[in-house]
Amino acid sequence: MWGVPESEKVKTMGMYNEMGKTFKEEYKGKDTYFKSAYKQRLIGYRKENHGVVRVARPTNIKRARELGYKAKQGIIVVRSRIRRGSLRKGLPTRGRKPKKMGISKITAGKPLQRIAEERAARKYSGMEVLNSYFVGEDGNHKYFEVILVDPANQSIQSDKDLGWICSQKHSGRVFRGKTSAGKKSRGLNKKGFGTEKIRPGVNANLGRGK
Repeated sequence: MWGVPESEKVKTMGMYNEMGKTFKEEYKGKDTYFKSAYKQRLIGYRKENHGVVRVARPTNIKRARELGYKAKQGIIVVRSRIRRGSLRKGLPTRGRKPKKMGISKITAGKPLQRIAEERAARKYSGMEVLNSYFVGEDGNHKYFEVILVDPANQSIQSDKDLGWICSQKHSGRVFRGKTSAGKKSRGLNKKGFGTEKIRPGVNANLGRGK
């Protein structure tokens, strides 16, 4: 049987694991002087003029391949920048005590990763979002890399792993919470006791779902 030898597979798996460990160590490590590769990347990210930027290759290749990335035609990776923190609310014009102002601890109804995916999908409207993953954060922003797939590309249509996304029923999947981050935020990773109100969707059960 033709294919990659088992010894080569083990080497490749070990390489990806080491790359993943390096990424985690850079993120969790303390670098006061901003000399690490992770800190230098963040400095470059903040100098970019656009919130959604196409990148040549994934920053965290291990995580990208886990989520379905392949280096082939019809697949691109973009980096999406999202402002951190809760919503910015204006002060009410009428007086009230500070507790009733309603300007703090007001958060969005969906996580920042989903918002990053949707912004990337709106910029590249002809492509579908496969998945996304976290690549960094600084004092003002969080950065996610989003994997986009072109369903009209023949190399994607003939791919045994990605051909399913070319079906019309998967159109706009990111806006319906069908990605990995979307399912997680909708509570669909858990089954059984305690999940009676989250299915079939957020609008079901008189809106009691997440």
